[in-house]
Amino acid sequence: MDNRNTQDDYNPVLFSAVVTPHRSLSRNGFIALMGFLTAISFAAGVVFTMMGAWPVFGFFGLDVLLVYWAFKLNFRHAKATEEITITHSEIRVRRVSHRGHAMEWTLNPLWVQIDKKVHEEFGIEKLYLLSRGRRLSVGSFLGADEKATFAEALSAALIAARRGPTYNPL
Repeated sequence: MDNRNTQDDYNPVLFSAVVTPHRSLSRNGFIALMGFLTAISFAAGVVFTMMGAWPVFGFFGLDVLLVYWAFKLNFRHAKATEEITITHSEIRVRRVSHRGHAMEWTLNPLWVQIDKKVHEEFGIEKLYLLSRGRRLSVGSFLGADEKATFAEALSAALIAARRGPTYNPL
């Protein structure tokens, strides 16, 4: 016999999203780009060495190392996530940094409003959850169009949460 009360039966999830930074370059693309950059830099370095400008070869190598370091830093920052879950009784926002540091906020959906900072030309720049005078930024990884879609989905989930659970005995 199972005596556990599952909160999911009484408080279903109305909205759940995990937002991650967009990265347009895959690992295979990174390897191909670094291979191409290394080959071009090596060839140019050999040409300069043959012309007698041998110190230039080292600078080409340094350029490849700097590009490699910048991409590795970029990939490390891609590990950050933001998870937003809305039920009838709470809004839970959990943010995990690229270093693994987690922060979590719990808000009451009856008190929360959505605030947008909109630019005339570029669309939604910032998206906030407002509750009791406090402002929590959400969806910062998203682009303007994605933020608009995300804001609509959040609004619909907040309306459903404020409406409350419906009882269906069947």
